[in-house]
Amino acid sequence: MKRKIIWVVVLALLIAGGVYAYRYRESHKAPEITYKSAPVTKRRIVASITASGTVSALVTVQVGSQVSGRIQLLNADFNSHVKKGQVVAKIDPQLFQAAAEQANASFESAKANVVKAEAQANLSEKQLTRAKALREQGLASQQDIETAEANAATDKASVDVSKAALSQARANLNTANVNLSYTTILSPIDGVVISRSVDVGQTVAASLSAPTLFTIAQDLSKMQVDTNVSEGDVGRLTPGMTANFTVDAYPGKTFKGATSDVRNAPTTVQNVVTYDAVIKVDNDELKLKPGMTANVTIIHSQRDGVLAIPNAAIRFKPSNLEAPALPVPSGSASAGGRSWGGSDGGAPPAGASSAGRRGGGGGGRGGMGRSTKNEDGTETKTLWVMKSGTPTPVVLKLGLSDGTNTEVVSGELAEGDEVVTDQEGGTPSAAAATTVKRLF
Repeated sequence: MKRKIIWVVVLALLIAGGVYAYRYRESHKAPEITYKSAPVTKRRIVASITASGTVSALVTVQVGSQVSGRIQLLNADFNSHVKKGQVVAKIDPQLFQAAAEQANASFESAKANVVKAEAQANLSEKQLTRAKALREQGLASQQDIETAEANAATDKASVDVSKAALSQARANLNTANVNLSYTTILSPIDGVVISRSVDVGQTVAASLSAPTLFTIAQDLSKMQVDTNVSEGDVGRLTPGMTANFTVDAYPGKTFKGATSDVRNAPTTVQNVVTYDAVIKVDNDELKLKPGMTANVTIIHSQRDGVLAIPNAAIRFKPSNLEAPALPVPSGSASAGGRSWGGSDGGAPPAGASSAGRRGGGGGGRGGMGRSTKNEDGTETKTLWVMKSGTPTPVVLKLGLSDGTNTEVVSGELAEGDEVVTDQEGGTPSAAAATTVKRLF
């Protein structure tokens, strides 16, 4: 009986140990790994630059006053259409008329002084001639001759002084007449008044700077957008590129234009440097108004019908697999992290020399990595493709990107292949690297 009891206890312990071992193994078992993938498709890739800007007229003129005074008349208001030479405002001219009359009187006086000086000079010349004749007859002394010559020279100089005074009086009269004409404000261009800064009866002072009375836009059917493009993107812009933009006033409507020039004057705000890229746009419907904020997209490159992969596949890194080594082409700059592409950045692949470990062709700490930049602007990168239900690494050369999809320039990838974009489950492991096929 005791022996049976012992066997029963031993059997119970064995069963309990087996149950415990089974439950322990199940509880510490790594979850099953599932991969999310997306198909490789052919599509159009459009690369663009985004920026914000301000809508403005092509030509905007600020009409001011060059003289001070009280506004007597306004012939234009907001949104008024004006013609070149049209009177848009008038300043009270009374003070300037008085100044012009005074200058005219001074001018007439100066002309009379010139006539008087010329008459006196003629008289002095005649007296000198008479004195010389008397001297020849012995009826005049040498002193009389010298006095007559001095009087003649003085009166001749007086004529020059009078003529100079006449010129000065003429200039003063011209200045007074010009100031009088400035009391009438004329439109310098054909256009539309978009701003009026004064009212009738208001006094404007032009002592230090010309006060602005009106702002006139030449032609609102032709507009431009001044955009702030970052210095990192400005090198991609050239005149004639297609640009699309939206404004808050018309949600859902896209306006089209083209870049006309990229101005060289930089703008620095909080150490951020931007450049003004000017976009010309037709405004035949007059929907766009000066000062509107535009959200601009400038297309600098595009490809039609190219093989493309989602950018999520480029960012994907499996937690349970190790990316294989990626040789860096000559002249490229390494963009990867570890020198040899391993999870620990340790020893190089079998057969690699110490010279290869030191670098070879590009930047970074070593000559190999998971991503490299090429001289032609493309990028060599390792991606993962589902083959027979298993993620398999492939090396691709990537080109243009629109922010969502990226062009595949070369590589062993076909339309319809599934590239891995994400995974669920699994834990990191030090699995051996899979051999990479040379694809180009």
